[in-house]
Amino acid sequence: MSVRRTLLDRFGRWTLLGLMPVLFWLSGCSSTYPPLPKVASLPSDYYYVIGPGDSVDIFVWGNPEVSGGAAVGPDGRITTRLVEGLPAIGKTAAELARDIEKELAQYIKNPLVTVIVSGFQGPSSEQVRVLGEATNPQSLPYRINMTLLDLMISVGGLSQFADGNAASVVRVVDGEQMQFNIRIDDLLDGDFTANVDILPGDVILIPEAYF
Repeated sequence: MSVRRTLLDRFGRWTLLGLMPVLFWLSGCSSTYPPLPKVASLPSDYYYVIGPGDSVDIFVWGNPEVSGGAAVGPDGRITTRLVEGLPAIGKTAAELARDIEKELAQYIKNPLVTVIVSGFQGPSSEQVRVLGEATNPQSLPYRINMTLLDLMISVGGLSQFADGNAASVVRVVDGEQMQFNIRIDDLLDGDFTANVDILPGDVILIPEAYF
């Protein structure tokens, strides 16, 4: 039996209508915030930066014996062959490769290194966080061209108590934190005009429905 039906049975239709303004305020109004723009572009200078929990593959050309994988520890450092405790957090793959070359230059003449990030966790600026009434609220690493539908699939959709059309996204725009409405209920009901682009650092807030 739905929450809406329970309220009708318990209080009666007219009593419920009298409670509507309060219930509406508690559940949040989907028009409180402007709608999130459907299309969003990453900055032209965007590069993924490495964070704790990431994994990297290191290729040293002509020297397979010192190539291999490494995990970025909680302290943001990596340890691999001939390189110990090298800071990696906050660097791009190319920047880390140049730092490894400097370390290896003590042992190898003119080392040429390529770094590929193979396991993504990333710092908070590279994650998308889903809070509230998702089936499995969590933080997820951002992927290029990620959309709201991709995100909902990853978190298993909405809980039975969610008010998906009152959900919102907190996003930093031109250095200012802003909040936008999104229509998750409509999207999951097949209205793909409600699908929007997601950006790294976005926080999705899904409130509980109160009626």
